[in-house]
Amino acid sequence: MKYLTSIWTTIILASLLIGIRVSDPTPVEQLRLNTFDSYIRTIPETDFGNGVVLLNIGEEALAKYGQYPFPRHQYAQMLSDLREANAGMIGFTIMFPEADRFAGDEVFASWINSNGVILAQDADPDGRSKTAPYIGTVTFGSGDPLDWLIKYDGLVTNIPQLEKEAWGHGLINAMPEVDGLVRRIPLVSQINDELYPSFALETIRVMQDRLSYTIKVNEVGVEEVIIRPFRIPSDANGSFWINPNYKFTEIEYGSELPNLGGQAVFIGLTAKGLASQIPTPAGLMPAHQIQAAAIQSIMDEVSISRPVWTDLLEILVMSIGALVIVLAVYHLPIVWSMIIFFATVASSVGASFYFWYESQILLDMTYSMILYIMTFASSSFSNFYKQFMLRQQIKKQFETYLDPKQVYLLQKNPELLRLGGDRKEMSFLFMDICGFTPIS
Repeated sequence: MKYLTSIWTTIILASLLIGIRVSDPTPVEQLRLNTFDSYIRTIPETDFGNGVVLLNIGEEALAKYGQYPFPRHQYAQMLSDLREANAGMIGFTIMFPEADRFAGDEVFASWINSNGVILAQDADPDGRSKTAPYIGTVTFGSGDPLDWLIKYDGLVTNIPQLEKEAWGHGLINAMPEVDGLVRRIPLVSQINDELYPSFALETIRVMQDRLSYTIKVNEVGVEEVIIRPFRIPSDANGSFWINPNYKFTEIEYGSELPNLGGQAVFIGLTAKGLASQIPTPAGLMPAHQIQAAAIQSIMDEVSISRPVWTDLLEILVMSIGALVIVLAVYHLPIVWSMIIFFATVASSVGASFYFWYESQILLDMTYSMILYIMTFASSSFSNFYKQFMLRQQIKKQFETYLDPKQVYLLQKNPELLRLGGDRKEMSFLFMDICGFTPIS
């Protein structure tokens, strides 16, 4: 118990917990992501009835137009219907990697050419393509994006006849976390040392009529991606956090199209059994809804981010906080040590909320609270045990020949035990009582 209740035991425990945070195993990452989900859920749901439209190829469309996949001339007709309905930019999150069995590629390509269409690509290690059309990038800063961006070894692309007519091409890859939920998408990915934009980023580029985009990189990762007038914050690996709290207008393909008023339209497959829904903290979503949420997040400048310096800041602050708690418990009265403990916890929580509500920066407060509680509990128990054993020792040594009140004073303040005693000037009164012996 002497070693278990030493201050060094508590310091070693705190160091071990900090080491676990540095190594960041799956349970710690999962806990952090759950905390971030609670932050993002505080963003109010926004109804974009006049912003982005999702055109769903679902059960009704299959019942009306027959077996999926549709012939390509059906997609040409879809583009014609959308143009008549005054649609704006049109994006397909479904892909056309093989030639049409009904020989409709030529007519579909002709409609892609003049109607502002963006096609999807998919980064996949099993993809047969090694290159695909892409837009060049400009890089500035002190780092190389190839050192940080997510890397894939292959591509799934559309047939060249369609690719060359599209206004833009972007990757629809999501970025599942350790729990399988999608919270982020990579803004830019690397395939065979070439940089490819995401579908959302490419859509923004086409909408803004820009020729390229810019990546800012420093020594610790990607800092941001720039498409004027948007500066899009990213994580170190170039990923972007999505705000899932958008409610878009959804139209089932095959129903009558209203006047779309120039709104962008994203087309995706929602029919059961044909398209797998993507799990997110907000529930299951089709691919085109996730891309639409990412695009709207960028255009609204919703800068949910976890900058490259956040991990270092969290580890540094929690280390200082744990040390302060240990020193307070061992060197201050219990009341003051509790005040400092609660002040440290409140400061951590307050700082996390401040960064979120002021700048939408994600800081993890949960692990630091666990560290503070464990450190305070360990140091308080050790200190209490040492004080208890000392009081028991004093009681055992002095209870047979000191007044109980004196023993209590020594237990309360062991510093009264000093070798050599005290020298004082004192007066003593000796009294005798008549008849004391008979009284006794």
